[in-house]
Amino acid sequence: MTSLALFDLDHTLLPLDSEYEWTRYLVRVGALDAAEADDYNARWLEAYQAGTLDARAHARFALGLLARHPRLRLEQWRADFMREVIEPALLPDAAALLAHHRHDGALCCIVTATCRFVAEPIAVRLGVRHLIAVEAVVDGSGEFTGELEGEPSFGAGKVVRVAQWLQAQNLRREAFDRIFFYSDSRNDIPLLEQVSDPVAVNPDASLLALARARGWPVLALSTDAPAGAALSAA
Repeated sequence: MTSLALFDLDHTLLPLDSEYEWTRYLVRVGALDAAEADDYNARWLEAYQAGTLDARAHARFALGLLARHPRLRLEQWRADFMREVIEPALLPDAAALLAHHRHDGALCCIVTATCRFVAEPIAVRLGVRHLIAVEAVVDGSGEFTGELEGEPSFGAGKVVRVAQWLQAQNLRREAFDRIFFYSDSRNDIPLLEQVSDPVAVNPDASLLALARARGWPVLALSTDAPAGAALSAA
């Protein structure tokens, strides 16, 4: 094993924010009040884009939404969400990028601030076995309590969670000749600075400026990208 390829999920492998779209989907099925959702989404998106998001507070809100409903009902909504929202949004260039790294024998892992309940079936659909996500506490019957387990995988928390994941796999960073990380957001700069091959994907303004200043590759993953563009930075 010579390389490790880490991928952010939202606005990187996907052209949308899965947690935001999940919240909107809950409104569509009558599981969440539209005014509550719109107010919270507006506030957290503003904080996220400004780099000031309180990751623990955001996780508690997202996990609290799960705790309002029985697990079985949530799983049915999630299956419909995957079919109606996620499946039509999948990017061929993202699939090509993942396939390129798998072909090279890389260990691939998605590292996202989205909760595992939402992110896990997306990772499965993308063919990525390893997932680092926000973890929820469940009770003895498997129902969500609304509480956060461990460190949120957001900002500097992604550095912590990747280190914990590698340790759980009995791996060390030194085992890899190259470590890639693909992300769109300024919030992921802490992890981008820790890897040998940082790649800015569809970057926000702050990350684009940093990538240009440091000579990091900048990549477009979209349905409009030229064929093979996903491979140019790998």
